[in-house]
Amino acid sequence: MKKTSMEKIENNKLGLFEKLYDISALRKLFILAVIASLWQIYAVNLNNPLMFPALSSVVKGFFKVLKNGELLERAAVSLRVIVIAYFLGILAAGVLTVFAITTRFGTDFLELLTAMFNPLPAIALLPLALLWFGLGYPSIIFVIVHAVTWPVALNVHSGFLSVSSTLRMVGKNYGLRGLAFVFKILIPAAFAHILTGLKVGWAFSWRTLIAAELVFGVSSGRGGLGWFIYEKKNQLDIDLVFAGLLTVIIIGVLVDMVFKFIENRTVVRWGMKF
Repeated sequence: MKKTSMEKIENNKLGLFEKLYDISALRKLFILAVIASLWQIYAVNLNNPLMFPALSSVVKGFFKVLKNGELLERAAVSLRVIVIAYFLGILAAGVLTVFAITTRFGTDFLELLTAMFNPLPAIALLPLALLWFGLGYPSIIFVIVHAVTWPVALNVHSGFLSVSSTLRMVGKNYGLRGLAFVFKILIPAAFAHILTGLKVGWAFSWRTLIAAELVFGVSSGRGGLGWFIYEKKNQLDIDLVFAGLLTVIIIGVLVDMVFKFIENRTVVRWGMKF
């Protein structure tokens, strides 16, 4: 209680600038404003919209394709594909990790597969995926699953191994075995590692999706954000290319906010992270 009172007194002594500077969101908005200003100044001085359009043109183009529904339609296509592939990748990683943590053979199996496939760029598998699954989104889903599975599996397995022997003994003393031991002891204790793995897996999947769509991302006349960017580049609508990239960034930031919310409600509240 005394500490809380002291903190309030110290807070009251801060000036307006210090109070504003203490707000993370305002600091980030200031950084964005600086970047936007530099972008606009550089583009105006360059005066070459085909090379580097002004931010005002990009924003105008962004709201134009947002209003006519084209951007939302492309974003929906990409999000639908990535959600399916992301959760399939998490499922594959979960099965491999549970197998690894419950058997010695499973550990060897996971270590061998991750050593073989984790360094392999997912986009390098796209030509083979096109041969195996044909032209369309099943091929892209395959390479995204590859991109997600290994980093998630590595982080989850690392988290399971870091669980203290005391907690393991507590679980065994309560008679927990197999999946019950995994879900009631290992997952809560290793949730910080698991969340990190999910964040890394999301980043890898998002990059792989856009890259794959840039190479081949249209199915039955429909394409996602990567194909939108590729089309606008061919049409020399560079402001819309930047609008597509801006959309990718916005979705990435929103997803990061979701992960941050989950982190604050779990690992931070549980005292696993400060």
